[in-house]
Amino acid sequence: MLVLVINAGSSTLKCQLIETDGKISRMKFLADRIGAEQTDLTLRFLEAGVKRKAALEKASIEECLEWLLQALVEDEASPISSLGEIDAIGNRVVSGGEHFDRSILIDDEALSLIKECEILAPLHNPPADACIDHMRKLLPDVPQAAVFDTAFHQTMPAKAYMYPLPMRYYEQYHIRKYGAHGTSHRYAAQQAANLLGRPLEDLGLITCHLGSGGSIAAINHGKSIDTSMGFTPLDGIMMGTRSGSIDPSIVTYLMRRENLSFDEMDAVLNKESGVLGITGITSDMREVLQMAKLGNGNAQLAIDMYVYKIQKTIGSYYATMRRLDAVVMTAGIGENSTELRELIFAGLAHMGMILDKERNDVSGAIGMNRIISIDDSPIKICVVTTDEEMRIARETDALVNGEDATNLPADAFA
Repeated sequence: MLVLVINAGSSTLKCQLIETDGKISRMKFLADRIGAEQTDLTLRFLEAGVKRKAALEKASIEECLEWLLQALVEDEASPISSLGEIDAIGNRVVSGGEHFDRSILIDDEALSLIKECEILAPLHNPPADACIDHMRKLLPDVPQAAVFDTAFHQTMPAKAYMYPLPMRYYEQYHIRKYGAHGTSHRYAAQQAANLLGRPLEDLGLITCHLGSGGSIAAINHGKSIDTSMGFTPLDGIMMGTRSGSIDPSIVTYLMRRENLSFDEMDAVLNKESGVLGITGITSDMREVLQMAKLGNGNAQLAIDMYVYKIQKTIGSYYATMRRLDAVVMTAGIGENSTELRELIFAGLAHMGMILDKERNDVSGAIGMNRIISIDDSPIKICVVTTDEEMRIARETDALVNGEDATNLPADAFA
């Protein structure tokens, strides 16, 4: 099946055209800075080895989709010559709230419920909904699926997802922990099980999705039992520009002291904090590591804080799990930063997570799933290259064919 995967962000649009039978990506597309003075488009036809670049003025997400579809039909390097060759569309939707505990095929009723969840992810859900609406207009006969970041975490017990607030806030407004990055955590867990040569259902895992945004999940027997992101993706570990968990009273204190509006305070927490807030210069960990080597004290502090908060979260999940077989590192930082992995596990060796420095070296191993702990480490350390789009494509394929999209076979992404 040929699936067009659509991953809409607050200012970006990522798409892939994936042949699910061979698990092959045939096209990748990125639209960056949507709505800005100039929106940059990058399109790669992988089999032909061709890259196209273009720019649009103040492009909407709908205009970016239309540009992509036109290129798919008209570009001589495209793997298809007609939009009729697209069998299905898989959409990444950040929040499904409590409505959805699994991926679904989208009909009018489902779409109405999806739109109710916009308030839970106001930066990410509206663009995803706009893509769904637009593709229904452009390709009305092509089935669409929604794959939710929150769905994987719907197995958390109430003791993990409830907040100690008056119960009426949960009953009226559904305020609870939802988590995020669920598609990535689910994918990474299955890949780790493949690496370990054991069924996912037999394992206790902690998966660490570490990128510009970051979250950590505790997974027992293939099910999420806790995760660091909360009611929104702001909660949890320190991130590129997001604060992660802080004393809630800081929010009201700063709003009073600096006379900040709700939107201004939201911007401080989501766009001005985290690694960027501490360095005052950048949120890119590659640059921060280089700055620290040159003696920048704030850069070193950002690294120390980032590593410490990850170590604390891993340790707290270890304490709540009956068994832990492996810790899994994935996403941009988790997959690619030899230095940060070494720093993180240097503080966890006493818990049985013992890194092998040679195996940890990323040189020549980019994109390779592998075990980087020593042979007799009681708890294994794995690196997995995340592929959310492939997971979305395979789940979409299963849904269209009337199969169980949640429990795909272990070799579904091999």
